[in-house]
Amino acid sequence: MTFDDALFNWLQIHIVAEDRPDDHAAMDTCEFFAQILSEDHGVSGQHIAATDATMVHVKYERNGSTKLQLYPREAAEQLLVDIRSNPKYN
Repeated sequence: MTFDDALFNWLQIHIVAEDRPDDHAAMDTCEFFAQILSEDHGVSGQHIAATDATMVHVKYERNGSTKLQLYPREAAEQLLVDIRSNPKYN
């Protein structure tokens, strides 16, 4: 899995896990992507540093330096929107 895909997947499921603290599958999946980021891409400490009206700011450590990646908020929150709109998961 590419770094970009792993970080974006981590972000989407992290948002879901934060919104649904009793959703153990979401938490497990978030840990899975964190493990991919760590083991395959040398990333640690990834977290949402800020969220504004249009963007989600993700900070992480890689190769000894702190990096910042911005994602459109709508795309980052799409998985949560999809889960909320499906009565099977509510």
